[in-house]
Amino acid sequence: MSTISIIIITYNRPEDALGLLQDIEKLNNKAGLLKEVILLNNASSKDYGKVRDFVKQHPDSWFRYIDATSNLGVSMGRNYAASLATGDIFVFLDDDVVIENQDLLNAFAKAFSRNTGMDRRLGTISCKVRYYSNREVQVNAFPHKQYNAYKDLPWFLTGYYVGCAHAFLRECWLAAGNYPDDFFYGMEEYDLSYRVLEAGYAIGYDASVEVFHKESPHGRTAKSEKLQMMWVNKSIVAWRYLPLLYFFTTTIAWSAFYLVKSRFALPGLFKGWIRVLGIPFQQARKQVQPGTRQYLRQVKARLWF
Repeated sequence: MSTISIIIITYNRPEDALGLLQDIEKLNNKAGLLKEVILLNNASSKDYGKVRDFVKQHPDSWFRYIDATSNLGVSMGRNYAASLATGDIFVFLDDDVVIENQDLLNAFAKAFSRNTGMDRRLGTISCKVRYYSNREVQVNAFPHKQYNAYKDLPWFLTGYYVGCAHAFLRECWLAAGNYPDDFFYGMEEYDLSYRVLEAGYAIGYDASVEVFHKESPHGRTAKSEKLQMMWVNKSIVAWRYLPLLYFFTTTIAWSAFYLVKSRFALPGLFKGWIRVLGIPFQQARKQVQPGTRQYLRQVKARLWF
């Protein structure tokens, strides 16, 4: 039977992190499935004393608390924590996730046993994410752009996964490689998704693996700096892996998105364009192979934006 490592990267949300650990402690079949829970505190400025106390109260259990010496960002934080994990399945959870299904470990293990119907094994699973406040599906955490066509399906194959709650087979993680170290914030899941597909694995969504997210249904107000990171990083992903046409459409569409969402922050727009125009001189192209492009067509992936 496969074993599971749960990986949590936390930053300045000690109450949420503590609640998540308490939820994990209530899960069924921990003795049979759970190998470890790795909680990496990404150099938070808030007091995590209660979290550390909780871990100390369970010295013989699965919990492992680690303080990072600096803020590693999402990508490097996940990479570091994953390098310490020893389970057959890596489950990544945001620190503001709430678990209500006490059979979640069993659901993850079962999800990876699905037959994809093609010559690809499931390597990555994206979860069903609902808002904790109103119980509605979080659309921006749904791993397909054709939401209305896919929202009621119990499971499907897709071209990418969502970072809030997802899982990797260990063998898939090792074959695809780490999250991109040069992405401090935003779009790192897209980058790794293409490498998962290039490694010969499929990405699936499974509605039976459900969590709740404390993010507001109105979304988070992204600062212009983060919006710029998302724009530039998505452009890098398109340059690295897709035909040139998609690099141009992605760059133009995301620049317009940045401009609107940042409320016309023109200095950031100019800086963003400078960074984007430097991409062809700084980034190597690793265009995906025909088999991956065929897979992306089969799952109706949106590539232009």
